[in-house]
Amino acid sequence: MERLFEIFRILSYINILFALAVIFFERKNASTTWAWLMVLVLIPGIGFVLYLLLGQNLSREKIFDLKAEEDRFHKELLSQGKQLTENHIDFHDKEMVKYKDMMYLHLNNSQAIFTQDNNVKIYTHGDSTFDSILHSIENAQDHIHMVYYIVKNDTLGNKILNALIKKASEGVEVRFLYDEMGCRKLPKRFFNDLKKVGGKVAIFFPSVLPHVNIRINFRNHRKIAVIDGKEAFIGGFNIGDEYLGKSKKFGYWRDTHLKIVGSAVDSLQQRFLLDWRHASNEKITFDKKYFPSKPLYKGVGTQIVSSGPDSEWEQIKNGYLKMIQSAKKNVYIHSPYLVPDDSITEALKIASLSGVDVRIMIPNKPDHPFVYWASLSYVGELLKAGVKCYTYNKGFLHSKMVVIDSNVASVGTANMDVRSFKLNFEVNAFLYDSTIAQELEKIFEQDILNCTEITKEFYEKRSHIIKFKESISRLLSPVL
Repeated sequence: MERLFEIFRILSYINILFALAVIFFERKNASTTWAWLMVLVLIPGIGFVLYLLLGQNLSREKIFDLKAEEDRFHKELLSQGKQLTENHIDFHDKEMVKYKDMMYLHLNNSQAIFTQDNNVKIYTHGDSTFDSILHSIENAQDHIHMVYYIVKNDTLGNKILNALIKKASEGVEVRFLYDEMGCRKLPKRFFNDLKKVGGKVAIFFPSVLPHVNIRINFRNHRKIAVIDGKEAFIGGFNIGDEYLGKSKKFGYWRDTHLKIVGSAVDSLQQRFLLDWRHASNEKITFDKKYFPSKPLYKGVGTQIVSSGPDSEWEQIKNGYLKMIQSAKKNVYIHSPYLVPDDSITEALKIASLSGVDVRIMIPNKPDHPFVYWASLSYVGELLKAGVKCYTYNKGFLHSKMVVIDSNVASVGTANMDVRSFKLNFEVNAFLYDSTIAQELEKIFEQDILNCTEITKEFYEKRSHIIKFKESISRLLSPVL
C-alpha cells in the first residue's frame, strides 16, 4: 500500500512539473492550456504520456527553409509586396482591387505569390476528380509529384499505384509522399513495385520505433498532385474507394477539389518540394524543369497558402478570418468539422449580427464522435447570433470551402477547426475571381437542397445525453 502511495506521489509531482511547463514555457493560448491541465490532473501518468505525444510545440523549428540557391523566390516576394502597396498591379478582375490587403496578408504571412494567369476547374465528385488525375498521370512526360494524407490499399489506391508504376518504368520521375498517421493501415509493401522501377517514396514524420511516434499529433494533411510542373490538383479528396462513395458507412462522398493550370502550379510545386526534401532527405533543388514557363493567359487570381505547427502564424486561419471580416453580403462555409477558435467564432457572430448572410454546412453523421459533438456545441452558440447552420444528408460532407460576396473563395485541405489551424500541415488555394466564386456559391446553394437546417427550436429539443456529450467535447476541443 505504501508503495502505491509513493508511486501516486511521484506521478503527482510529475503532473505539477508538466503543468508548470504548459503554463510558463509552451505559451499556448488559454483554452489549450486549461484543456491540457485538465488532462494532466484527471488522468495522472497517462496524461503525462499523452502530453509527450500530443502536446509538443513545433513553432520554434524551421522545417522548410528555402536554400540560398532559391533566393529568387524571396526577391519575387519583395517585388510583389512593393507592387501591392504602391498599387502597381493591374487586376484582370477589377473587383479584386478591394482585396489587395488580403493578398498582402498572405504574401507576408505565408510567402504566397499572387498570380492571375490560372485556369481553375472545380470537381465535386470522386469519379470525375480521379479520372482527371489519372488522365494527367498517364500523359506525364517528365515528373509526377504527389503528397496525400490517406492512401488506401483498395481498388482506387491500386489503380493510382499501377499508373505511377507504368510512368516510372517509362523513365518519368515519380515521387510520392504520404503521412504515416493517415496511412497507418497501409501495408509497408504497398509501394515496393513502384520503388523497383525507380519511383521514390517518402513518409512524413515516420515512427522512430514500431508503433511509437512522438510526432503523432502533427499530420501532413495536404493533398497535392503536380504533373510536369504544368498542372496541379488540390482539395479534399484522399486516395481510396470511400472517396468514390463506395463506403457502406458514409455512402456518397461530397468533397471539393481543384485542377489548376497556370503560375499557381509553381507555388504548389514549391510546397511539394519543401515537404519532400524534409521527409526524404533527398538534396533536391528547385531545378528549372520543375518550374517550366507558363503560357500567358488572363485567368483566375490565385494564392497558394500553406500553414503548419512549425510556423509562428496560423496562415490559413488568418485567411479565413480576413475573408469573414471582409464580407459585406454573404459568407458560405463547408466544413466536416466545426471547432473554431475564439477569433473565428466571434468573427462569424459579428458578421451575422451586422446583417451578413452567414451559412455553415456540416455533415449529419460523425466520423470522429468527439469532434462531431464539439461541432454541435459551436452550432448552438452561432445560432444565437443568427448564423444559419445545415447538416448535409446525402452522404458525408468532407469539403473545405469558404466563399464571400461572390468574389473570393478558398478551397483546400484545412477544416474550420483548431486542429487544422494549429496542428496539421495544410494547404489552401485562395481564389480571387467573381466567376469562380459564383460557381462555388451555386454549388453550395444546390447542396442546401440535400440538407436539414438546424433551427433554434430543433437545437433546443436535443436530449440531456447529447447536451452532456457536447459539454465534454467542447472542453476537450482545443486538443482534439
